[in-house]
Amino acid sequence: MAEVADSGQAGLAELAGLAGLSRQDRLEHLRRRMAAVPARGESVAARPPSQPAEAAGVSRSSAGVLPVPPALASLLPRGGLARGSVVSVSGAGSLLLGLLASVTESGGHAAVIGLPRLGLLAAIEMGAELGRLALIPDPGPDPVEVAAVLLDGLDLVVLGLGGLAVPPSRARAVVARARSKGSTLVVTDGHWDGAEIRLEARVCGYDGMGQGAELGRGRLRALRLAVSARGRAFQPRTTRLDLRPVRGRVEWTAETVRRPGMLPDAVSW
Repeated sequence: MAEVADSGQAGLAELAGLAGLSRQDRLEHLRRRMAAVPARGESVAARPPSQPAEAAGVSRSSAGVLPVPPALASLLPRGGLARGSVVSVSGAGSLLLGLLASVTESGGHAAVIGLPRLGLLAAIEMGAELGRLALIPDPGPDPVEVAAVLLDGLDLVVLGLGGLAVPPSRARAVVARARSKGSTLVVTDGHWDGAEIRLEARVCGYDGMGQGAELGRGRLRALRLAVSARGRAFQPRTTRLDLRPVRGRVEWTAETVRRPGMLPDAVSW
């Protein structure tokens, strides 16, 4: 755990200085970073023809799709995030962390832009591999430009807009770039026209926070989410999920009713 945390801190330290660079220097720095990223043949949805699908941990039917927590797959038309698409995510931060964990754990590479308060510990508990995650908490005055550069070499790019609305003409240009590069862009905390899928997560309950006079006391042992998906090509869908620790790892499962006497492990999120 300490080694993984150190890896994340090193990424923060290396990339935090982008705000102090000129536009040209910032782009050159990001392109050097991309040159160091393993080729897509080593990532989540691409592999040498001779490598069995089972060895890569990705089924043949998942080509062109980035994985999501299994409990979320039924919400999405292709069972995951389509490469070359733009997805809008809003609401509870656990949803975003689950997407990052699924992609990096499966061998994909991701970047998070403009989200300095990202919960790295919670991401690790969901299975995220921080060695495959670049963090850019302060991308400077033009985070959309930074995202466009990172789409060249990563499987998933998460862009925090800080409440801004991206003009439709610029959004279309970035969508075209994502499509041409086969990368997936996830936008959050702002307005983006033209997202193919919009995911929203709402906290609808907790376990472990006490009842009656003890309400609000204790340690959080499970989190219940209502997650909805909307898109141009399918009818709106909603599901309810439990996030709870199982043998030291946070698992996503269809919501269940806990039997009396069952006491799940405590969690740090």
